[in-house]
Amino acid sequence: MDVNAAVAAAAAIAGVLTGVIAMLAFRWSEREQKRPTRTSLHTDPVLPPGVDTVLSVLRSSAVVLDEADAVVKASSAAYALGLVRGGRLSVEPMLQMARDTRRDGEIRQVELDLPRRGTGRGEALAVSARVAPLGSRLVLLLVEDLTEARRIEAVRRDFVANVSHELKTPVGALSLLSEAVMDASDDPEAVERFAGRMQIEATRLTNLVQELIDLSRVQNDDPLEDAEPVRVDELVAEAIDRCRHQAGAKQITMAAGGTADLHVWGNRGQLAAALGNLVENAVNYSPARTRVGIAARRVTVPGGDYVEVAVTDQGIGISEKDKERVFERFYRVDPARSRATGGTGLGLAIVKHVAASHGGEVTVWSAEGQGSTFTLRLPEAGAARDRALQHPDLDDLDDEAGESNPDSYEPLPAPEVLP
Repeated sequence: MDVNAAVAAAAAIAGVLTGVIAMLAFRWSEREQKRPTRTSLHTDPVLPPGVDTVLSVLRSSAVVLDEADAVVKASSAAYALGLVRGGRLSVEPMLQMARDTRRDGEIRQVELDLPRRGTGRGEALAVSARVAPLGSRLVLLLVEDLTEARRIEAVRRDFVANVSHELKTPVGALSLLSEAVMDASDDPEAVERFAGRMQIEATRLTNLVQELIDLSRVQNDDPLEDAEPVRVDELVAEAIDRCRHQAGAKQITMAAGGTADLHVWGNRGQLAAALGNLVENAVNYSPARTRVGIAARRVTVPGGDYVEVAVTDQGIGISEKDKERVFERFYRVDPARSRATGGTGLGLAIVKHVAASHGGEVTVWSAEGQGSTFTLRLPEAGAARDRALQHPDLDDLDDEAGESNPDSYEPLPAPEVLP
């Protein structure tokens, strides 16, 4: 019995010692886990309070880097621009700026051109990068995309230059002609001849100013504010009446056809101006004793029912390289003919903006020496009105809105509109 008691006592003592050792080991392990290590001091940095919220509402692309150049925080816009890849800042100039700022604490800013991600066309993104210290360990990088702003500035600059050039021509001609009239004051025939030229230049100047006003109006106004159902037959008749004198002088026959009693939903004045510009161009660029046809029809596409109005001529046609640019402001396929007809180069630009602001498009089919077909496609009245009621707010159109797609459908061929 004494031996058994001794064994039991020894076992109890051993169990107690084992428990004490286990408890001490557990406490030591917890203490070691809580103790900061060299690695933990350089990873998992914490953003200052409120910074995360501020970065989430910034429009700029934001990236926060730690002292090891690892990305601590990056906005979705930064990933979209391709600034961050694999948890690292992928733009070397920006990375060098961050290192310099971390070293001396100075704020730096630079503008860079970055390759556009996902395209092989060599296009560049213009960005403005600003680097500033964020606390003692972090660096904040803010990147603003300037590509659209630069494009708009270039368009504005080119537009001002083009307008200045176009205004300079008739104004200079009027100045010279007025001097000629003064010098020929004793020659009635010369005065009459110069006065006639002055009237032509004054008309050209008036048309240019009016089309500039029209272009500005269709770009800035919302055509659906005063929208109404507009009969396509009335628009066609008005366009023919507008060009009847020019067509008669060249013995050009104008024929209207297609589906009757179609309606589109929009601003009547803008739609009449757009179709009138297409018919006027067809007459101006057609040889004498030819035909110009206007035809309307209804087409059904996945987006709904549309009305197509095709204007076909038998004129000089448009080359492949010119078809991509005919809707640009002041672009002329034949500058000499434009000067003779008084064209300003703004008519098709107005057509494009009117079509886009009404939810449609304008396309062109042409072959040199065979003529051209310009097709204005607009939503039919019912479908367009329903969309306008559901989405009353329209974004402003830039000069690239309403990009046409000639391959999206086939235009009306000449035999259908020229009986």
